Amino acid sequence: MMAGFGQGTRRYPRSRSRTWSRSGPDRATLGIIGVICAVAGFFVLGIILGPVAIVCGWLAMGRSWTGSRPVPALVALVLGAIDTLLAVIWLAGAATPGTGLF
Repeated sequence: MMAGFGQGTRRYPRSRSRTWSRSGPDRATLGIIGVICAVAGFFVLGIILGPVAIVCGWLAMGRSWTGSRPVPALVALVLGAIDTLLAVIWLAGAATPGTGLF
């Protein structure tokens, strides 16, 4: 009875191809979400959606600059950076004394 104790894990090892939890979104989904956030950020809440697009693009690229870069991830990263930059410039312009939106 004790001879079989602990042998189940040696006969059937955990899959070596993945060592992380698969409950979150995959890289392709993160890239698409990043592109959607970047495009929506040009119209509303660019100061929030721009950084979200950057983070989604960076995670979709696998948090690395080396290797193959999926197109949606790179588009999300670049558009998110442009979106964030435009939002910061707009906020800085609106916050200067003597100038405003109206």
